[in-house]
Amino acid sequence: MKKPSLLKNSHRLRLALAAVVFAGLGAWLLPSFHSPSPTAAKIVDEMEAVAGGAHQGFRRNHAKGQCISGHFESTGNALEISRASLLQPGKVPLIGRLSAAGGDPAQADAHGMIRSMALRLAGDDGETWYMAMNSVPVFPVNTPEGLYEQLRASIPEYGGTGPDPKKMQAFKSAHPEVRPFETWLAAHPGSSGFDNTAYYSVNAFRMTSAQGQVHFVRWSMVPETPYKPMTAAESSDPDFLAFGFATQLEQGPVRWHLMITLAEPGDVTTDATVRWPEGRRQIDAGVLVIDSQQSQVEGACRDVDFNPLQLPTGIGPSDDPLLLARQAAYAESHRRRINEQSAH
Repeated sequence: MKKPSLLKNSHRLRLALAAVVFAGLGAWLLPSFHSPSPTAAKIVDEMEAVAGGAHQGFRRNHAKGQCISGHFESTGNALEISRASLLQPGKVPLIGRLSAAGGDPAQADAHGMIRSMALRLAGDDGETWYMAMNSVPVFPVNTPEGLYEQLRASIPEYGGTGPDPKKMQAFKSAHPEVRPFETWLAAHPGSSGFDNTAYYSVNAFRMTSAQGQVHFVRWSMVPETPYKPMTAAESSDPDFLAFGFATQLEQGPVRWHLMITLAEPGDVTTDATVRWPEGRRQIDAGVLVIDSQQSQVEGACRDVDFNPLQLPTGIGPSDDPLLLARQAAYAESHRRRINEQSAH
């Protein structure tokens, strides 16, 4: 099979800019009395437009994926910075989802350069921790307005397969904060599998210890399997991610380490386009163990809204305007697909 033209470098970056909207932002709107901001419904409408229309019954972001299950085994090391019961030593069951960016559930895997991992950890005490992580450690924009402009610029041109290059260039010229995102993508080609990808929280969060001390953090899931870039053969296989992960599971569970990075005074906690300097202290909070994969149509993750603002006691959001505004559009996207499933 001929490699799709979408994989050419210049178009890959434009596609990725559109795809990151699906990769974990969800959307940005919360009710506002200070500006005529678009509603959550309008933002989801724009997401559908970027995907070439709504695919009924499927997620508006990362439509193609599969359910996973397993457990998180906490080391207890993170208790010094958070009183969250889910960080107590021991095992916590989880369900989750692995996916590639894009709003089309039938797209070839090679088109979704950004990978995503969503998790729901649930303790016996009723506490839950939802995570939505991307394989890129930064977002392309840092304000709600920037996200809206990105969505508008990412809508495919009439009769085309990608956004209007002039509109996308105008967007990037107006938003120089997009450069770290582009630089990362250029230096980190899409991985050969879900199992050898690191996943990042991207936004900062606030952790509070039992003593009331507050620490700003970001976290990542770091794989025990070494990273490998996608090969030419894999790029021509439309479903290599799911089949590859199933093959890995036949050999045994797949594991990641939950690494929590602590901010230092002066580190930016409200701008998702800015990475913290290397050398920040990290805590190995435990091991994520995935031992099963299921179809997203029949698996336990099907109807779960992996909203990253559903957090346990001891973990809270930072003041990042994108992070704080995600809940409304996550709910809107979830409402649409659940209603569509019920209608059939």
